[in-house]
Amino acid sequence: MMQQPGMPEPRKKPLLVITSQVVSGGISGRGLTFALERIGHDVWFLPTILLPWHPGHGKGTRIVASERDFASIAEDLARSAKLAELGGIISGYLGAAEQAGPIAKLVTAVKQVNPEAPYLCDPVIGDHHSAGGGGLYVPKATAEAIRDELVPLADIVTPNSFELGWLTNREVEGELQALSAARALGKKKVLITSSPALRRNAIANLLAGPRGAVAAEHAAIENPPHGTGDLIAGLFLANSLAGFDDEEALKRASASVFELVARSVKKGANELLFAEEQQSVVRAMALVTSRRVVETKARA
Repeated sequence: MMQQPGMPEPRKKPLLVITSQVVSGGISGRGLTFALERIGHDVWFLPTILLPWHPGHGKGTRIVASERDFASIAEDLARSAKLAELGGIISGYLGAAEQAGPIAKLVTAVKQVNPEAPYLCDPVIGDHHSAGGGGLYVPKATAEAIRDELVPLADIVTPNSFELGWLTNREVEGELQALSAARALGKKKVLITSSPALRRNAIANLLAGPRGAVAAEHAAIENPPHGTGDLIAGLFLANSLAGFDDEEALKRASASVFELVARSVKKGANELLFAEEQQSVVRAMALVTSRRVVETKARA
């Protein structure tokens, strides 16, 4: 439906973000909340853990609410009279395996009052570049709780290629392998971040959706700051809620992340410069190409 000239834009619905919080830096909930608010969404933010900075910058204190306290605040939110106002949910890094159950109950409560609110699960559990040559960087019990309790509830899942392989117990080394593994999850939409690209020196984000698969590619940037997975997940959801089709939502999210990374690295930063380069989140000018991916019939 076309908006009439002179009419105010429809108010964007609040989003519930459940992930980690850092004091310094732009990763996870801190950067994601800023980005979503910058493009017009109010954010309900439930931190799963408090850290002084990204663990890649050095050891620091980890503060995780007790199992009882976390469950209690999740129950408080589930009883909120404003719960039906939420337009979507994003979950990411968990501070403990025991948080998955209360999060699942909270997601279910939101769905009961607003069945149209999509739930995006970003299974933040590991990557190919973590300490020791890659692998899980959360306890196995936490990874299993995300896999068994949260992924089944999700409308959208946004793993990186390592996480996709771990969740499906499959090799994910090429694009078709990634696509086959994504379909094996059995979810409506799976967005594989940092998926194997066809072009050399490129990064791809591969979306397996209900109307086929599409990949968005852009040039690779050496030593990018942390936090890109959180950001592209949130922006893809926001773009989808704004009415863009899957391909356009993916292109716009990829362009914003690519441009923000490029501008941050150019200035010598080891963090994403959300405040200085916030225009990249709002309206990126970076070139990102997209292409349809032909799926093979065999998904075994």
